[in-house]
Amino acid sequence: MPTHRQQRVAEQIKIEIGQLIEHQVNDPRLNLVSVTDVTISADLREANVFVSALAGEAASTDVLAGLEHARGFLKRGLAQRMQLRVVPNLHFHWDKSLETGDRISRLIDQIEDHAEG
Repeated sequence: MPTHRQQRVAEQIKIEIGQLIEHQVNDPRLNLVSVTDVTISADLREANVFVSALAGEAASTDVLAGLEHARGFLKRGLAQRMQLRVVPNLHFHWDKSLETGDRISRLIDQIEDHAEG
């Protein structure tokens, strides 16, 4: 269970990275990318950043490549925006939960349609 400090830092990192991607990163691979979650290690040195994009999982390879390319810029941006002794190393991951949720929703709709018909 993350501590209150871990949760606060993770939430702030989520907000700041989202703003940096939206307003300061000029990479077409990162258009319409959302930071969906951030988890951070107990020592606050490692952050797992989960993302998704409007284009869906088909864009995941390009999005993750764009984030890897922008990693240094994003880390410097966090250093400037946040008061942390150590800025965590950023590890980017594709968040499949949106696609999974959408798929489950479609399956439920199919079951309901079948039950009505």
